[in-house]
Amino acid sequence: MGERAAAASLKFVTVQANSASLAEARARVFEFFKTTCRSIPTVMEIYNLQDVVNESQLRSAVSSEIRRHAHITNPKVIDMLLQKGTEELHNIVQHSKQRHHIIGQYVVGQRGLVHDLGTKDEGTSDFLKNFYRSNYF
Repeated sequence: MGERAAAASLKFVTVQANSASLAEARARVFEFFKTTCRSIPTVMEIYNLQDVVNESQLRSAVSSEIRRHAHITNPKVIDMLLQKGTEELHNIVQHSKQRHHIIGQYVVGQRGLVHDLGTKDEGTSDFLKNFYRSNYF
């Protein structure tokens, strides 16, 4: 799916003004998650993320971002968060961000995936390993 097709699919995700109930807001969250998961292959292609993360790991990062707000029960707050999430997804699919923004925000940092530096820094000193780790959190 190309960039335009993913952008076109986002038109159906626009958040209504207010959810009538918590159940309706919850249904909208599930719909947003489905749309986001459908956009992941496009995002992977746009930002060339295959060497850093796979689709299931990125899906897990999105899921953890949604679960981080699971305690919220006010439908208006949920709608506001959905609006922000939809705007973020739109910006990502429209390539308004750079690759390092996506990696820093959704792959390495902010309670997403804690990416093990593993093989890329085998010859690096402990000081540099700690330095790199501290810059991603």
